[in-house]
Amino acid sequence: MVRAIGRYLDHLAVERGLAAHTLQAYRRDLQRYASALAPRGITDIEQVSTQDVANFLAGLREGDGEHPPLAASSAGRAVVAVRGLHAFALAEGLTGADPARVIRPPAPPRRLPKAISVEEVERLLAASGTGSPAALRDRALLELLYGTGARISEAVSLDVDDMDLPDEHGEPGPSQAASPVPATVRLNGKGGKQRLVPVGSFAAAAVAAYLVRGRPAQAAAAAGGQPSPALFLNARGGRLTRQGAWGALRAAAARAGLPQVSPHVLRHSFATHLLDGGADVRVVQELLGHASVTTTQIYTLVTVDRLREVYAAAHPRALR
Repeated sequence: MVRAIGRYLDHLAVERGLAAHTLQAYRRDLQRYASALAPRGITDIEQVSTQDVANFLAGLREGDGEHPPLAASSAGRAVVAVRGLHAFALAEGLTGADPARVIRPPAPPRRLPKAISVEEVERLLAASGTGSPAALRDRALLELLYGTGARISEAVSLDVDDMDLPDEHGEPGPSQAASPVPATVRLNGKGGKQRLVPVGSFAAAAVAAYLVRGRPAQAAAAAGGQPSPALFLNARGGRLTRQGAWGALRAAAARAGLPQVSPHVLRHSFATHLLDGGADVRVVQELLGHASVTTTQIYTLVTVDRLREVYAAAHPRALR
């Protein structure tokens, strides 16, 4: 069982190119799976039955002395990992059957993404501050998160060369000569997939201001005079971490009186505001880097709710 799990994780890392965070989650889930089977004497993947997989799923939902009960979404991810393991073992000839094929992950409750209004976004961005190198960086970071719909991991992994901004005369950069889009950013998404996303004028201006007036001072603080190629730097000249970016957002949100804002809220707001403005869901899918349009379609439910609110408030015969 342990060898099969190791081979499967290697397959996911090398051939499927799964992100490091996803691999860590799969490793934890499969280690828990192996630990649940071992007390029953199941140490070989060929010994596993469909009932064993079903019992594991039930145990995830009920919890035990070592683990609390898992929500449907977390239990579902673990079952997906187990199903993938057994499908891989069958394809590789490690076993003659797939006992997990008929087991379905629990359906998580459908939750609408949280989004804040345009006015609240403007308050948040205004509260990020200006003046100091850190304040210029934070403004550029938040403008870019909302202006592109980037994940927080995508934003902090950006290098300066990933941005294509207009030059100081307002002309397009070298790769934009034939494009009307004034600025773009190359985002590295899940599974190593890259996408090119347009950058609006507000975000482009904020990034340009940070590159000119903020980043050089932070880069000068790098140990050994070797600054990171990262777009967003910390006070020591190294790459800004996810935790550092979270801290910048939390501080700005607190100043704006918006304590519940997270990086994903900005991403949800980006998508929702695009759809409210008439953008096609397929375009939003490409901008967000979703592999399937089904993932993106949940945002259309948000806009339908908004349409209902407007209809109820505006139509003379909407309500008695």
